[in-house]
Formats: sequence, C-alpha cells, structure tokens
Amino acid sequence: MSKPVSQIHQLIIDDKTLWTDLIHGLKGIEKEGLRITSDGALSTAPHPVSLGAALTHPHITTDFSEALLELITPAMSDENELANYLTDLHKYVCTHIGDELLLAASMPVGDLHDSVIPIAAYGSSNVGKMKHIYRRGLSHRYGRCMQVIAGIHFNYSPPESFWPGFQQLMKNTSDLQSFRTNTYMGMIRNMQRYGWLILYLFGASPAVSKSFIESRRSVHTAAFERFQNATYYKPYATSLRMSEVGYVNPVQRMFHISFNSIEDYIRDLRKATSASFLDYERIGVHECGEYRQLSTSFLQIENEYYTPVRPKQSTISNERPTQALQHRGIQYIELRSLDIDFFEPTGISTETMRFLEAFNLFCLLQESPHHDMEHHAEINRNMLLAAIQGRAPALKLSNNGQEIRLQHWALELCQEMQPVCEMLDNGHDNRPYTTTLQKQIEAIRYPECTPSARMLSTLLDQKLSVTELVLQKSQEYTEYFKQNALNDSTRKQFDLQVQTSLQEFERLNNAHQIPFEQYLCNYFADGETTENQHALNNAVHHGQCCVQMNSRQS
Repeated sequence: MSKPVSQIHQLIIDDKTLWTDLIHGLKGIEKEGLRITSDGALSTAPHPVSLGAALTHPHITTDFSEALLELITPAMSDENELANYLTDLHKYVCTHIGDELLLAASMPVGDLHDSVIPIAAYGSSNVGKMKHIYRRGLSHRYGRCMQVIAGIHFNYSPPESFWPGFQQLMKNTSDLQSFRTNTYMGMIRNMQRYGWLILYLFGASPAVSKSFIESRRSVHTAAFERFQNATYYKPYATSLRMSEVGYVNPVQRMFHISFNSIEDYIRDLRKATSASFLDYERIGVHECGEYRQLSTSFLQIENEYYTPVRPKQSTISNERPTQALQHRGIQYIELRSLDIDFFEPTGISTETMRFLEAFNLFCLLQESPHHDMEHHAEINRNMLLAAIQGRAPALKLSNNGQEIRLQHWALELCQEMQPVCEMLDNGHDNRPYTTTLQKQIEAIRYPECTPSARMLSTLLDQKLSVTELVLQKSQEYTEYFKQNALNDSTRKQFDLQVQTSLQEFERLNNAHQIPFEQYLCNYFADGETTENQHALNNAVHHGQCCVQMNSRQS
C-alpha cells in the first residue's frame, strides 16, 4: 500500500460500507493454562475425560503437556460475547478438574523438573501419534520446562465483505486472494515492527520462580535480582516469557524466515523443515523401536517456528500449514506475544481485546516496507529490550537505525491509532475503543500502571514469593469460576461437545490406519520431485523414511 495510514483511513471513512465492515472484524482467543495442584505443583494427572478428547474437542484441548490446557473460542465480532464465551469455558473446565487449579500466570511455579512433566497424548491414530512424537521431539530439543510456559493468542481478521471494496479503493488489479494475502503480510511486518508495544503494555511476567530459573541451564542467574531466595526478577522487566529466559528457540538464530511475501515465507519455512541440524542428528529419530522426534531438521514441522505473529489458514485433514497458505492464502492473523494477565480471571480483559483489535487494524492500514536483515535484527533487539527492561526510565529502542525513547515512540503510535479507535467507536455511545486507548496512554506515561509493574509491586509489598502470589490468585479465580455456575443451556452444549469429541476420538482410534512411516511420508511429500518421491517410497519400504525426511524439501 502506497498511501500513509491517515489517507487510507480517510478514504475508508468516506466509504460507509467499508468502515461499517471493519466494525464487524472477527476476533478469537486461544488461552493456555496449566492445571496445578493445591500446593502449586504441576498436575501429573491425565487430561480429564470429563473435558472430552483433546485431539477432537473444538474448544478444549492440550498444548505440550497433558497438564497444559488450551481453551479456544470461536471467531466472533463482538468482544463482549467473546469474553463471555471464554469465561464460560473457564467455568466448565474448573468444575471438571476436581481439586486442581488453573494457574493464573504465564510462567510455571512450584517445584519444576522435566521428569515430572507429562507429554500430551492423543491416542493411537496416526494423527494422534504424530502430535505426541512432535512434542517428544520438543522435549529432547528444548527441555520440558520451557514448553509449559503459557500464553494467549489473539486472532483477528476483517470480515470477508471488506476485501473486495478495499481492493477497489486501493486500485489494485491482482486477484482477490493475492491482494488479501499481500495486505496481511504487510500487516504482519508492521506488527513485528511495533510488537514491543504489546510487551510493554500487556507483559505480565517480570518474575519467575527459583525452580524455573534452575531448569533453564543457559540462563545466568547473576543477571537477576532475588527476593526471599525463591523468586528471581528484573526490576524493569515486562515479559520474561518473551525474553531469553522464556519461550525462545536459540536455534532459530541460525536461519531466517522472510515475511516480505507469502512465497518467501513458505520457501524459508520449508527449507527449515528439510535441512538437517547436527545437534538434532545426535538426538536421533529412533531409539529402541520408539520415535524420539519426527526428523532431525531445524524444525520438525512449521509450527515449531516461534514467532510473535503468524499468518494463518485453516487446514484440512493431513494438510501442512504452508500447503494451506499456498493454496488458499491467509485467512487471519495470530498474535502470540500476550502474557496471561495476572489481574484478570480469564487472563485477558475486554479492554485489552479492544486495544488489540485497534492495533491489528492500525497495522493493516499502515504503510509497510519490506524487511531486510538489518530490520529483522532491529526488530529482535527491540523486542528483547522491551521484554527485559521495558519500564526502565529513558530506555531507547531503534527505529530504522535511529535511537528513540520507548515512551516517545509508544505515545506516537497511540496518537496514530486514535482515528482507528474513533472509527471502531461508531455505534457506541460510550466510545469504548477511545477509552481503552486513553488507558494505555496513561500506562505509557506512568509505567507503574502496567500489569508487570503492578504484579512486581504486589509481590514485593506483600513479601510473597512469586509461587505464593500466583497460587493465591489461582485459588481465587478457580473458586470464582466454580461459584458462578453455567446456565443449563450452555452446560448442556458443552456436555454435548465433550461426548461428540469422545465418540470421534474412538472412531479415529478404531479406524483402519496405514503404516505410520507411510503416513509421515505422505504428510511431508507435497511438492516432491518424482526422483525424491521414489527415494521416499524406497525408504518406507526399508523402514528408513524418518531418517530421510531431513534431506528433502517439504
């Protein structure tokens, strides 16, 4: 897009159909949360059958561990309905986990060791086996403790009706799918460029437990301040989850994924899932007849690539994410850098959802130049600085090579978001988006208002360890959800989803399965040359498919 956001915004305002469409953008939440015992230890119990089958339930599943729940809302245009659905999911879950609690924070607490963390299991079907082996590979590559860090994903897309009119407005003559996808890629580049703002405003992991720090052998504890010998923290940190302490893959520094076009993105991801890495070769694929990982590639599958923002397209059965993107383009954007808000029972407030919607839309309408390697490095540095010292007075980031104070840049961005918030306020007498924006401007001017500062202040003022503080909130919120029961209609709807998921899970387990090695070869075989496919077929015949996968395009 060649026009600056103010001009594009004015063009949209002049077209009532377009801005009316944008008011009805779709939002969705994916919220991870650990099941813990009453003393803060991670649960070692299997995923409760009363919550359905994790493989087939549309809204209640697991992430890395049996103990790491993932609650998934439908896509909705109304943020209040979205918040209510997320609340209902929490109510249902909390009434079906017995005496256990849902952890009210992103970073795990309590006594934490790899040996006590159960990897999620998905049954005996080929798809279930693949999901489990992928997680087993993650455990060998990064350790299990890192994998049970929880977060929130915010999904966003304008309604489909927006795109034809917007394409006409921008005088673009390509096919609609290409226009939509290229616009989304520009949006992602802007979300990367300004992603540090999300960490500053919504980061809520300034402290971690001693047990967690000790599980991260590569982290130097001397760089942290200690409180009561049980809590490690950084005084100006916003999100240790998004720092090198947290959910970071150091191997990713060895390859580059371009977001300049969907073709570049797919090409680079497929390279990373096909090129073998020596350290992972040492792990091996098989041992004593069991899989240790899916392959020895830099990435076992595309989803192993850790990035704050992802382009997404719904996949069909046995379809890889890059195949879905290649065939049908981008459907929505997934923002993955949100910590669980310690001060909100569901981990995210309606106000935060409104700000994120405005931020997404702002990034979609903003001009978005391509990134070179210097821009890529600058983005990573800014994110790390915001994560570990975002609230530091006079902290400076880099904007196209020029130093700028985080506070000044953040205020500039919020001022530029004002017209977007005013547009989204149409039809609302109380101007909820502008009100939310003003609240975040206050948090920029007064860092003590941010969730990270409030959490750290509460911890130090009450003289509690991070484990004690988080456990208190976890008990409070779990009890709150149990006491506020679902209405009968909603409960019956969730009960039906549980039963349907169990039936589908049983059907998958009992269905005829091709050999697992053949299943994997089929999954990774898209785009193969005849010669490579013939080699793969031979590898299957000789039981060597998984060893061969790392050396081919996928």
